[in-house]
Amino acid sequence: MPPVRERVPPGQTVTDGWPVLHEGPVPSFDPATWTLRVFGEVERPLVLTYEEFRQLPTRQVHCDIHCVTHWSKLDNVFEGVSFSEIVRLAGVKPEARYVILHAENDYTTNVPLEDCLQEHSLLAFRHNGADLTPEHGWPVRAVIPHLYFWKSAKWVRGIEFSSVDKPGFWEQRGYHNYGDPWREQRFWFD
Repeated sequence: MPPVRERVPPGQTVTDGWPVLHEGPVPSFDPATWTLRVFGEVERPLVLTYEEFRQLPTRQVHCDIHCVTHWSKLDNVFEGVSFSEIVRLAGVKPEARYVILHAENDYTTNVPLEDCLQEHSLLAFRHNGADLTPEHGWPVRAVIPHLYFWKSAKWVRGIEFSSVDKPGFWEQRGYHNYGDPWREQRFWFD
């Protein structure tokens, strides 16, 4: 593992805690009614129940995470389903270039498909050996650790594969469309 100074992007401060930041209220979760919809540029649209989602192959990812509000949390272990597994199941079409994550409270965020397909990108349900808490995205949150963490949407309910980019909630309100912490892409004017 590289030294800490090489793992923390410019303008960030390391925290031992995990600050809670999100738009809207923490939603309730009912495993009997929860579904994950996979749609858009796919051969096989899916609607997975919670039980079906949890039966998919999982893996663990060790990563650092970085928030646009200047904190970084090092040495996280997330467990969940890889985006590549969802791509395989749905048969994503060649014209798909973007993933639009749809979450509770009408939240969306956009991520290039190639970023979601990186080995460390997940749809996570566990963090450091325990289920995610509701405040941190239980039952499912995206984890795309090489981008600022607003791109790792909490409470994911839909995954849309798109041939066109569709800026999400924060991107429409001035946040950078991509959000690379190493280039300090915090806002659209950066």
